Amino acid sequence: MKNLFLIIGLLISFGKGIKAQQICNTTNGVALSGYDPVSYFTAGKAVEGSKNISYNQAGVTYYFASETNRNLFKKSPTSFEPQYGGWCAYAMGKTGEKVEVDPETFKIINGKLYLFYNAYFNNTLPKWNKDEVSLKALADKNWNNLLKK
Repeated sequence: MKNLFLIIGLLISFGKGIKAQQICNTTNGVALSGYDPVSYFTAGKAVEGSKNISYNQAGVTYYFASETNRNLFKKSPTSFEPQYGGWCAYAMGKTGEKVEVDPETFKIINGKLYLFYNAYFNNTLPKWNKDEVSLKALADKNWNNLLKK
């Protein structure tokens, strides 16, 4: 199933530039399955956004819970965009693979948003927490290598 979402996401983003092709678009080309990227920071939780309050950043559409959040995002998108294009941080560190996430399973580290796979009794956030320093270093390296392709 995750491969189907990956293929759909890549087809949707084809032709929108390297950045858009690398982003985890899980729902009709909308990043974070429609969750508001700013809410992770301001509310401390995943909050669904509205398609009526959206913004397109480099070929990627984001939904927001409020106009205020959209305006904050517009001023500094890189402050709110998820790391590793929104793909699972644990998988990026462990294997360098792009794996879909549960947008409600996340962690803020040094002011950056990290998302994790959490389905079928496999929550990768606790695994990440056990070896965060090593996995983050590997994930950074793997992500940079993917961006070069």
